[in-house]
Amino acid sequence: MIRGTTSLIAHIGWPTHTFKSPMIYNPWFEQVGADAVVVPMGCKPDDYAAFLKAVFTLTNIRGALITMPHKVATVALLGEASPAVRIAGSCNAVKRADDGRLVGDLFDGEGFVRGVRRKGCHLKGARALVVGCGGVGSAIAASLAGAGVASIGLHDARPGSADGLAARLREHHPHLEVRTGSNDPAGCDIVVNATPLGMNDGDPLPLDVSRLSPEAFVGEVVMKDEMTAFLKAAAARGCRYQVGADMLFEQIPAYLEFFGLPVATPEQLRAVARLSY
Repeated sequence: MIRGTTSLIAHIGWPTHTFKSPMIYNPWFEQVGADAVVVPMGCKPDDYAAFLKAVFTLTNIRGALITMPHKVATVALLGEASPAVRIAGSCNAVKRADDGRLVGDLFDGEGFVRGVRRKGCHLKGARALVVGCGGVGSAIAASLAGAGVASIGLHDARPGSADGLAARLREHHPHLEVRTGSNDPAGCDIVVNATPLGMNDGDPLPLDVSRLSPEAFVGEVVMKDEMTAFLKAAAARGCRYQVGADMLFEQIPAYLEFFGLPVATPEQLRAVARLSY
């Protein structure tokens, strides 16, 4: 029940029809009696900077979950950024410090890596490819680098995004081999679709699936459907895979700790979630 004492967590992005977080967080809050609620808030890019500032003038705001297309734009609006935010150049969690500064962190990549490890995929020394170098792709690339992959390929429809991420990775991980300019998955052990392709019916695939090794582990970030066209094609080649929602369940415990709310395991969150696809 929402009361006058309820803390608000703004879930800010656009469009909002694909949002899954409210159907996970809010049932968890109900189960443990936390006086908090996640509220979807649709905001277009031109309005975002002013809107984020306005949201944090609310006296009952606990924090904000930031999603597409605002994760990269958020970095410039922070007063304090975590190392993950600085490496990836994106942010998906914001709270207000006692002195009024906005503090940001990033959990997409951590959630992705935790999920991959749970499924028995070994990251140390692996060759990775991340297609899509926006907020979520940058986060995943940063976390894969931190997990010890030997090399990482980066591809984006906007070459500057891939080149900028590559420069930041090389700065923080000087021994990592970083490649840009190709979305060819041949020879890669881990392949990630971090683009929006798959959110709409008829979207093209993010890469040539016929070039995937059947031994490759394939990850998806799109959550509109549990099995996107990309995952179906990869599974048909024999690849192990991770659906987009897995990344979400793995990162939510880190979010809850960040916001000072009762922490859950991914299994507890799955048990209460009211997801539909």
